[in-house]
Amino acid sequence: MSGSSSSDVFPAVVQSPGPEPATQRRRRVGRWQLLALLLVCAAPVIASYFTYYVIRPEGRRNFGELIVPQRPMPADLHVAAPDGRQLALGELRGQWLLVSASGGACADDCRNNLYLQRQLREAMGREKERVDWVWLVTDDVQPPADIAAALAQATVLRVDGRALADWLAPAQGHALSEHLYVVDPMGNWMMRFAPRLDKAGAGQARRDLDRLLRASASWDQAGRQEGAQ
Repeated sequence: MSGSSSSDVFPAVVQSPGPEPATQRRRRVGRWQLLALLLVCAAPVIASYFTYYVIRPEGRRNFGELIVPQRPMPADLHVAAPDGRQLALGELRGQWLLVSASGGACADDCRNNLYLQRQLREAMGREKERVDWVWLVTDDVQPPADIAAALAQATVLRVDGRALADWLAPAQGHALSEHLYVVDPMGNWMMRFAPRLDKAGAGQARRDLDRLLRASASWDQAGRQEGAQ
């Protein structure tokens, strides 16, 4: 018909795509294989956390407060060892960590926490090598000389208190120094114990730690693993 466009009558012919190039096919298969490998490697970790957080025996309750969502360790936050050596906080990954934080003067709450950290670690028996107890000193005050001997097995590090507050946090109405904090081997802060823990509370905290260690036994080994950082 005069004045009509042939495109109004006949739809455009859409050509079907040709065979997928071999290079693209290999890349696609390779990506799926890599994803499958990552899932296989992560399966034990996922399974242990699923067991701990989801499959809970009837009536079982945690004493410690689970942190949801977990807070990853700020790997670029630098700390100082007692000898002045600087290192990244992320170098602590690869072990379960039982952490306290306070000023260097180490008042009563601090001393109580350090004592309980040592006792809780020892209570893990043969599994204690999977746990490091860490004291983060949040100011420039030199710790008292009378506690030095008791810290022989502790990891003592000086850290900027304001920077640390971007990671660890106390319960509302309490101070950072009143709690003990649990960090998993991947560097996630995942549990906080009640403020000003006493010996009775420490017994319940020990049961939480024991369950965590048993749930992660399939993938977490004693000693800081190379490459965990």
